[in-house]
Amino acid sequence: MKSDISFLAVLFVLAMLAGCNKQADGSSAAAASAKRLDVKVGDMAPDFTLHGYPVDELTLSSLRGQRAVVLYFYPRDKTPDCTTEACTFRDTEAAFARHGAAIIGVSSDGVESHTLFADELSLPFPLLSDVDGTVRQLYGNPDGGGALDPRITYVIDKRGVIVEIINGRRAQKLQDHIDLSLATVAALTK
Repeated sequence: MKSDISFLAVLFVLAMLAGCNKQADGSSAAAASAKRLDVKVGDMAPDFTLHGYPVDELTLSSLRGQRAVVLYFYPRDKTPDCTTEACTFRDTEAAFARHGAAIIGVSSDGVESHTLFADELSLPFPLLSDVDGTVRQLYGNPDGGGALDPRITYVIDKRGVIVEIINGRRAQKLQDHIDLSLATVAALTK
């Protein structure tokens, strides 16, 4: 009898431990992390195609050989910090363009939300919709949690190589994302 209770207790503990490794969608943490790429400086930027505004669809690799890219992931349209970040990128977009860099924003908001947000702020660069988090996952940050901040900026050179990653460890303020990105693209043109 005692051994039956001990056996059941062990089974219960094992079941609880297995349950702790499940995410809200039922997938295991190990399976989710296996799909993640922990991209780093020097890696080729993972390619993707997303819908957005004002472009219907954008494929990152279509810019290879033409322009450097400042790819910034942000949490949500119309929130105070995201509005500040978008406006600051907007206000410095000409400086990025002088150095041959395109700015692209990505969040999980839908195209309709991006349209309203971009129109309201007169944003001169595309906002792409990563509703299911696929692209964020390609870049190693599927849900905005984990080791990386949900606000992260990648500077990608003309060849498609990541040359700078700006996250909470490197950027204490929103302005740091813009300043470090601009300094990096300026260095690429020297």
